[in-house]
This record gives sequence, C-alpha cells and structure tokens, in this order.
Amino acid sequence: MAQIVKRAYKYRFYPTPEQAEELARTFGCVRLVYNKALEERTRAYRLEGRKLSYAESSAALTAWKRTEELSFLNEVSCVPLQQALRHQQMAFSNFFARRAGHPVFKSRKKSRSSAEYTRSAFRWREGNLTLAKMDGPLDIVWSRPLPEGAKPSTVTVSRDAAGRWFVSILVEEKIAPLSPAGSMIGVDVGISALATLSTGERLANPRYEASDRRKLARAQRALARKSPGSGNRARAKLAVARIYARIADRRRDYLHKVTTRLVRENQVIAVEDLTVANMVKNRSLARAISDASWRELRSMLAYKASWYGRELLVVDRWFPSSKLCSACGVLTALMPLDVREWSCGCGAAHDRDVNAAKNILAAGLAER
Repeated sequence: MAQIVKRAYKYRFYPTPEQAEELARTFGCVRLVYNKALEERTRAYRLEGRKLSYAESSAALTAWKRTEELSFLNEVSCVPLQQALRHQQMAFSNFFARRAGHPVFKSRKKSRSSAEYTRSAFRWREGNLTLAKMDGPLDIVWSRPLPEGAKPSTVTVSRDAAGRWFVSILVEEKIAPLSPAGSMIGVDVGISALATLSTGERLANPRYEASDRRKLARAQRALARKSPGSGNRARAKLAVARIYARIADRRRDYLHKVTTRLVRENQVIAVEDLTVANMVKNRSLARAISDASWRELRSMLAYKASWYGRELLVVDRWFPSSKLCSACGVLTALMPLDVREWSCGCGAAHDRDVNAAKNILAAGLAER
C-alpha cells in the first residue's frame, strides 16, 4: 500500500545580484535572531531558573524590531526569523529529553548559511518559485522533476562554503512499495571494501578523500601562506571549500547508488549498530572511517527501506560477528584485525568479512 511521506528535493540555483544580497542579509538576520534568543534563554535559565517558551521568544523578537538598534530586522521577511526560533525551540526540547546536546551559538564563518520559508513567504506558480521580498523567481536548475501535482510546503535556501546556492523544496509524495523480493542480505561495512555482503560480494570503497588528498593538501598549504583578511586568502579558502564539496558530492552520489541497489534487490537487510562517533577517536583509522561514511550509509538504508516496504534489521554492536563461525557457531577467543582469513575447528575456511556478514544476517533474523 502506497504511503504519503514528506520528501525534500534539493536543486542548485543562480541568484541575481539583488537576490544574493537579499538572501545574504536574511542569513545574517536569522543568525542574529537565533543567537540573541539563545542568549536570552541561557540567561533566564541560569539567573532565574526558568525555561523560555517559543511564545516568549517570539514576543521578544517583536520588541527587538521596534528598537532603533535592531530595526533592520524589518527589512527581511519575518518568516525565516520565526522559523529560526521554532528550530531553537525544537533543539531545546531535544536537549531536555536527552536526545541531543545543548544548542550552541551560530558562527558567521563556521555555521551553515540558510533560511527557511513556509508557504506564506513564497509563491509557487507554474514551476516558478518566488521568495518574499523578491521581485522575480529563482533561476533554478531542475536536475530532476518534482512529483506531478506536488505543492511545496516549505522552502529552505542555503549557501555552502564553496559559494554554491541551493534550494530544498519539501513536498508530500505518494511512494508505492517495491514488489516483494525473495532475497535477504547481511552487510558488513569496512575500509578496504565499503561493504561485504553475505553472498560473498564486495562493494568497492572509492576513497574519494584519499584520491583528492594531494590536491587538497596543496590547496591548504596555499591557504596557510595567505595573509589573514586579504582577498587572496578568501580566494584560497574558496578553493579548499570547492575540493571538499567535490569529495562530499561524489561520496553521497555513490552511497545513494549503493543503498538504492541493496533496497531494490533485497527484502531484508541486516546491518551492525556501529558507534561511529567512538570509532573515529582511533587516530589511525579516523580519516578512513570518515571517508567511508558508514553513518550516512546506515541512514540511507533506514529511510529507503521504510519508503519501499523493506525490512532493516540492526544487530547489537557487541555481537562478535567476526569471531563466530557461521558454519558451526563456535566462538574464537582472539581475532586480530590483521587476520583476514581463518579456519575453524569444524573444517570451515572463512573470509573474515564474508563470515561476519553471514553472522550479521543470522543474528538479525534471530532477533526479529
């Protein structure tokens, strides 16, 4: 049975100088409002022991707009400013529920520049998107079409460190489940191979960061030689950001292709519940683990399985998948990382990763 899901479609666009100026001003106002509201919330909690609500923050925003010092907040659309307060409210709800850390201040240099517009702050007509305070529509590169008849409910405009502009359009989409597949697969993620399947197949790890490491190092050395605050430094910083963006784009594209294939071909997919945040603390493997992006792989598998009627099984992180013989079930006491092939007392010869993938699938099925 088809289900209706909220799905974001992201496109690149090219603003006019006037649109770029308006959006840059909006980004700055959003950041200022978020930081000022966070400062007020922190002060109220530390000095008075009380939590400020969204309504109180919204009333404070109205008061700020009436002051001479912050009157420029009236020059941009009010919707992105209100959305910033709503996001902060959600961040604090997650913090008090122990689902996330304490919200932090947004930095002009380090934080993502973005602004969110709800339906009252943009116009959508015949495939043209016009934001509040703008005379003309955005020049969007429609790399793929929106679902037929889709009506955007929220639009998020952002600019990345490489200077590229993006618009993310949230729509409701009806997604039909895929036809049932008769196969089940266990997935063991790794570094030499991105993933080893219980069928014995290995999915290559492209190592995009490693392939561009020399180019990245050269650009970073050039950046280090530039004088702080100079135009040359700004251009060198942009060159570094573009290399990082190229690495991230290629990696994300490959992960989408891999996860879509796994979801299409298998009814049941079993994976390990890895603590990537702890694993990257290993200085010897941190760069390789980050380049493989196991967390993003798991995330893509999760939402695609939910969309298309597949089952994702997650095995406990402490399960000894590598040490367990998939043939007889005997547990080996020690299994150093440099041991890639081993033989069990029952006579079974194992490839370490294939054996782990088989055990992950068996454990996932046993816990269903």
